[in-house]
Amino acid sequence: MRDRIGYLLALLLTGIGSSAALGQKPDPLVETGKVAFDGKMMPYLIRNLPVSSFPNMSPAVANSLNAMGCVIPQTYEAHRPENVIHASLERPGSDDWAVLCAVRGKVSLLIFFGGSPADKPIVMKAFTETDRLQPHGGNGQLGFNWGIDPASPERVHDAQAGMAHHPPMLDHDCVADTILDRRTVYRFYRNGAWETVDTE
Repeated sequence: MRDRIGYLLALLLTGIGSSAALGQKPDPLVETGKVAFDGKMMPYLIRNLPVSSFPNMSPAVANSLNAMGCVIPQTYEAHRPENVIHASLERPGSDDWAVLCAVRGKVSLLIFFGGSPADKPIVMKAFTETDRLQPHGGNGQLGFNWGIDPASPERVHDAQAGMAHHPPMLDHDCVADTILDRRTVYRFYRNGAWETVDTE
């Protein structure tokens, strides 16, 4: 409940959803429009949060994101600020961040390793924001469907429980890369490269 209240406060403080009611110009943190989907034009809405909505973020990472002009897109299911994760992604015990950064209609999954310069993140994946939309709630509107979370070795091990040959537990965290209502892919950094962890 506290997380949900914090998320609503973040939306209010950044003015999301308020400008239309006040007759002001559209809020730059809310993107709306229409795109072709399943052969017809459908409206979409993407809510974004500024970097300042994540006060526990590393200052170096926050400064880098702000310098790039990033906002953080929120999935249509969001009840608290999301799509910024803090985990040990490079190796056991490392202090790393992963962020979805949206700039001028493009969204990128950025990785900031603690031992690397914060102004040179790894770009793991990038898409046009409107490529990450899907219907939800039966209201005829499309919403943003890409989310990331930290995945501990225990969480990944549990996801592998149905495999015929159960792999040994990983020694550090993964990025859980999710398309809502579809699939989660676990991305693991090893030997200088990202790999997809088998769960089937």
